[in-house]
Amino acid sequence: MAATVDIHALVGAYALDAVDDIERAAFERHLRDCESCTTEVAELRETTAWLAQPVAEAPPPRMRDAVLARVHSTPQERPKAAAASGRSGRRSLVRTWIVGVAASVVFAGAASAGTYAITQQQYAAQSASIDAVLAAADARLVSTQVEGGVVTMVVSPSHDAGVAVLNGLKKPEGSYQLWMISTSSSGDKSYRPLDVTDSGSGRFYVKGLAPEFGVSKEPRGGSKTGHPAEVVGGLTLR
Repeated sequence: MAATVDIHALVGAYALDAVDDIERAAFERHLRDCESCTTEVAELRETTAWLAQPVAEAPPPRMRDAVLARVHSTPQERPKAAAASGRSGRRSLVRTWIVGVAASVVFAGAASAGTYAITQQQYAAQSASIDAVLAAADARLVSTQVEGGVVTMVVSPSHDAGVAVLNGLKKPEGSYQLWMISTSSSGDKSYRPLDVTDSGSGRFYVKGLAPEFGVSKEPRGGSKTGHPAEVVGGLTLR
């Protein structure tokens, strides 16, 4: 007797067109009555598209050389036997596709922030951290509109980390700064400053989650006080 399949588990495969015709028809019937799956499909499609987009600034030649050197020195995994379940194979394909995009995320984020002085070791460490978040079983998406664009985070509570994606925000006169925000029982907010970018698009690895994530407008170079000058958008993470 075939095992019962949770239709909700097909959301990732459907978003990446990794289902067969029967599963597609069944899932599309399910979408008519499931608002949460409809929203998740839309968010997955948007976010994977953003992760794959190039940024305007090209990385310098030394960064390209470092990546190619690592590719040539890294043994490639041999193909494995197909899994007994076609569905589990598709889930693996979905996860592999998302994780494969992560390499471009690291360099795109570095380029958008103007931080070109990245070593091969730094790239490898950050790439592995982003891979872990995107591939985590508990990874989820949250997003909101900010300054004419969209801010999205892929968060993994089990890794206490996330990947923040800024897409299409208006170019600031100064800089945008990212923050983790906590609120005490008395209502006082505490702010932990994260990355600063002069661009309205970029990708950033964030270690250490708080209940809220915020984006602020700051003077060029970021906050001078340790507090945001003007919060323009935020996300609830917990």
